[in-house]
Amino acid sequence: MGWGNDCCNMENILRIRNRDHLSSCRFSQQRKGYEDGMVALEVDPCTDFVSDVTHSFIFHAPAATLTILVDIFKKVLFLLPIIYVNLTNYEKKVLYGIAKFPNANDRQLAEKFGMKQSTVAAIRKRLREEGYYRIYSIPMLQNFGAEMMAVIHTNFNPVIPMEKRIEITEEKIEAAEEIFFSVGEEDKGFSLSFAKNYTAIGKINDIRTTTFGSLGLLEKEYPKEVIFPFEISKTYRFFNFAPLLAKIFGIKDDNKYEENFFDIKNAELSNREKKVFCKIIEYPELPSKDIAEMLGITRHTVGRMRRKFVEERYIKTMVVPNFEKLDLRILAFYYVPLNPHTPPEFEKNELKELLHEEIIFFATRRFEFVAISIHPDYESYKMCKTEIMQKLKENDWISLTPLIRTYSLNKTKIIKDFNFLPITKKLILA
Repeated sequence: MGWGNDCCNMENILRIRNRDHLSSCRFSQQRKGYEDGMVALEVDPCTDFVSDVTHSFIFHAPAATLTILVDIFKKVLFLLPIIYVNLTNYEKKVLYGIAKFPNANDRQLAEKFGMKQSTVAAIRKRLREEGYYRIYSIPMLQNFGAEMMAVIHTNFNPVIPMEKRIEITEEKIEAAEEIFFSVGEEDKGFSLSFAKNYTAIGKINDIRTTTFGSLGLLEKEYPKEVIFPFEISKTYRFFNFAPLLAKIFGIKDDNKYEENFFDIKNAELSNREKKVFCKIIEYPELPSKDIAEMLGITRHTVGRMRRKFVEERYIKTMVVPNFEKLDLRILAFYYVPLNPHTPPEFEKNELKELLHEEIIFFATRRFEFVAISIHPDYESYKMCKTEIMQKLKENDWISLTPLIRTYSLNKTKIIKDFNFLPITKKLILA
């Protein structure tokens, strides 16, 4: 937290910064109702605290105790849960719309939310420039030779600093083309991969276990892998943040469920299409004109191929919001083995009942699933977890204790940040 005060003869203004959220308090001397030499500390009634709850504080004391008052207020402010997002209602709608409809243009979003197209365009530009979101093109590699998605999760004995561990793993493990996302804390971590077959995943896991074991990072448990072959698994959410944004912004999200993200269809690409495909994965926001110049082909050719990839669902667009700017604080990782005697009906998609708004990732097979959720505070995490566990128990869907790990987002290190290009090139250009 950053602190600063600007002293004047009559008034002192203290600006208080908590991440991107500003509150203000005023120290006034010799104001009506106070004796000379007294200081009044007033916090604006519109301070950025919990939604729909207003906090105001008034202290008055001798000026000599000014420092003590500031310290008290710092502690009070720090202890209060802050989930306020410094965006206007229009900005919230546009950010939600970008996440919900990532391929929609400004005109389409304007029509959906009853706004002017110029307003949507200006807001989109500002949100992007200020880093409120990032855009990724996700290759549907299940149609181009990939047989599975894998999730690896590990507990660590923190005998060496996390920075040193990451330095070693980035070179030996995260460098693998198959891994597209990896995060870690001092004592735990997980990664996600796309792979042509289990042999590729097995090789990575052998290197991971050998490396961690030689460093003394493993205690009694090996790294655990959860395999989701595309033919026999379903992914209901793949880093879909629209339901989460709808909840924290107070926007109604009519369709929070989606069908299997990785639907399988036969696909073939020409050599030219393969090159354009890889460039779109590498530069998801680059205009067709720029890609055309890179490859020495026409803009119209690139535009036609891009439309084909989107319409045929060879590429899907993913929007990831900035966790810090939205004051999202907790990530929860779930691995849940299901009861083999009374599992949910896979064909009827019964596990969709568990799709809480704050779940951004959910992949399942018949007898196990992995979910990832993100929350603004511990209370939200606890409510989400309780709701999931209640439904699992009520339906007798679990017989073993699920593994649930929480990550503090301000301490978690993103080791590999959504890099789909290496595995795309490995499979597409092979």
